[in-house]
Amino acid sequence: MSLTVEPLTAAFGARVTGVDIAKRLDFDLFCEVRAAFDSYSILIFPDQALDDETQIAFSERFGPCEPTVSANPATGTVFARQSNLDIKTGEPIPLDDRRMAYQKANYLWHSDSSFKAIPSLCSILSAREVPPEGGATEFASTRAAYDSLSEETKAELEALVVEHDFVRGRALVGYEYRVDERSPYPPVRHKLVRTNAGNGRKSVLIGAHASSIVDWPEEKSRALLDDLIERATQPENCLRHEWRSGDVIIWDNQAAVHRATAYDSVKHRRLMQRTTISSQGAWPEFAA
Repeated sequence: MSLTVEPLTAAFGARVTGVDIAKRLDFDLFCEVRAAFDSYSILIFPDQALDDETQIAFSERFGPCEPTVSANPATGTVFARQSNLDIKTGEPIPLDDRRMAYQKANYLWHSDSSFKAIPSLCSILSAREVPPEGGATEFASTRAAYDSLSEETKAELEALVVEHDFVRGRALVGYEYRVDERSPYPPVRHKLVRTNAGNGRKSVLIGAHASSIVDWPEEKSRALLDDLIERATQPENCLRHEWRSGDVIIWDNQAAVHRATAYDSVKHRRLMQRTTISSQGAWPEFAA
């Protein structure tokens, strides 16, 4: 196999061709993929034929897959299912169903699993069935947000710790947990500034789950977190991907935020399977 990496924006993102990730990559080839991931944060692999088994195998090259819990219909597996299709019947889920309401938080800029005690390294999303229009995914660079700061502000951010709360993101879109489905994730705290162990580049861990800066007044805390999101999501720091069946995207959850966009879930079918890889035990391990 001959790997080709085509940069997509000046800030981040690349299209990778010449590799079949459904097959086990030899060590040197995987090292090239991993180096591209560290460099570009977002890698798009078109025309892949992943099924659940091969997606898990590819994911585990990056590190251990997180189990899925809470209200996602794929709970109990390593997949987070992003779909308007009933997992048992394959039929479309009604718009007023709580399963669709739960997914509305995906429309907010967020970082997967920042609400967990061990934040994730990356997510891998494969397009199994896509609508003919709509349903794009957008990405924004939190490295670019960090790079845009003054040296004085960067120094101030080094000591800051952020509380991340899974419930917050759902609450922002009006989703309330029932007593029988309370979030299994209590609020957690993480350093705001992250360092990629592969290349030393810094980013900020932000998004819808980031609720506050520890020991800061609420207004000041919210102002900083909102400013960082605004910096990350400037047009020159964003990448929008219109999905085709067979597309696979890997993104760095500590160097980017992402969000889903709307599609007509009454007329069209959509099935995306996501694996999320823990930063604990990842190779090379991401800085905590």
